[in-house]
Amino acid sequence: MTAHPLPPDAATDSAPTLPVDLSGRTILQVLPALGTGGAERGCVEVAAAIQAAGGKALVASAGGAMLRDLARTGAEHIALPLAGKNPVTIWRNIRRLEAVIRDRDVDLVHARSRAPAWSAHAACRRLGTPFVTTVHAPYNQHNAAKRLYNSIMGRGDRVIAISDYVARYIVDSYGTDPARIRTIPRGVDLRQFAIEAVSAERMIKLARAWRAPDDRPVVLMPGRLTRWKGQTVVIDALARLGRRDLCCLIVGSDQGRSGYRQELIGRIAAKGLNGVVQLVDHCDDMPAAYMLSDVVVHASTDPEGFGRVVVEAMALGRPVIATNIGAPPEVVAEGETGWLVPPGDPDALAAAIDHALSLTPEERGWMAERAIATVAAHYTKEAMTGSTLAVYRELLGAPAAAEG
Repeated sequence: MTAHPLPPDAATDSAPTLPVDLSGRTILQVLPALGTGGAERGCVEVAAAIQAAGGKALVASAGGAMLRDLARTGAEHIALPLAGKNPVTIWRNIRRLEAVIRDRDVDLVHARSRAPAWSAHAACRRLGTPFVTTVHAPYNQHNAAKRLYNSIMGRGDRVIAISDYVARYIVDSYGTDPARIRTIPRGVDLRQFAIEAVSAERMIKLARAWRAPDDRPVVLMPGRLTRWKGQTVVIDALARLGRRDLCCLIVGSDQGRSGYRQELIGRIAAKGLNGVVQLVDHCDDMPAAYMLSDVVVHASTDPEGFGRVVVEAMALGRPVIATNIGAPPEVVAEGETGWLVPPGDPDALAAAIDHALSLTPEERGWMAERAIATVAAHYTKEAMTGSTLAVYRELLGAPAAAEG
């Protein structure tokens, strides 16, 4: 395959967001708890950006695993029972948030989940405080009551969507004026997710812990063990592929779904894939995990609002295979940074895995170059936080910081 040069503007075609001066401004983010998910990580990253812009970052939640990360940013955490969905709890949280907004001179509130959004919306309307929401994914809407409950996320003065797919969902589901929607994709921290940042020692340590073979190509499938993530599709695809000269690592916590884990173990055995497919628990060093792989698979059977795995893998130059639903088609350029397959189609996935493992070193290098450039141009943490602060600026009238 002939190496194709990158277009001249491949790494610069996203207009940079000017830094925002938030001096004297206090921004409150509200969410149920500070767990380890994408919404929580984005909250902490935006809090750090607010502090860096001279503002005061407050986060109200029930607490959680990322409290220490938040503290490192200099932001302040306010413990409130915002995880509760009981109408009485939501009503009481209105008063609690009103008190925080008044007592701390909060200039803007940013809600990242539905239950706290209901309380924050009411408090903001009573006090005349600008209100922003972020929609991280489509919500289940089986009945009118559920649709009403979900609709609060479309009522922000600005509504942030993490992909074009989510933006369309907001308009279609809640009738939100597109003029109020801002699409801001999630971003990757390129200080962590960069080839040069991952040492050989980290990779060796992880390979030994997982007993991963060093003489076979590795297919990596990250994601918590839940049925819609598509682990069964990957197992079936590898059975159809019929190759035993590879290793597939399915990496992710079962989060208490021990029954599903046992089902997967049984399926691996039934398909004759013992020694080929290995289930691995939660990984604390995902950059090293990606670097161990020859191809990364995203096999979700339901649409995802973004698909963080796809972008993280691309940042490290790994070829990716993703399902052709939700947001991943916005990220993956077919044949250039990876491949798209129909959801729930083990035959198509098997063919894509076989193709990915047959790439020459030159083809892999070309694909890695394109993938890394795509992430650098569109999906960095700095782009995400800068664009979010720009939304705050729209509502607050805060000036952009002087360049230079």
